[in-house]
Amino acid sequence: MAKRRIPGVSFSWKRALGLTQAKQSVSRKTGVPLTRSGWERKIGSFIINLFKKKK
Repeated sequence: MAKRRIPGVSFSWKRALGLTQAKQSVSRKTGVPLTRSGWERKIGSFIINLFKKKK
């Protein structure tokens, strides 16, 4: 039987336990993203900046 979802209402156990906020805090303090897309964005900008500085 499929779960019925109420539109606009959701629950996240990670947010309820404070894990999301803790990860965000670590990322801000260290400057290192903890998500895959964040890593890719940071590495991509680093590589682009390397090429810009050589000119």
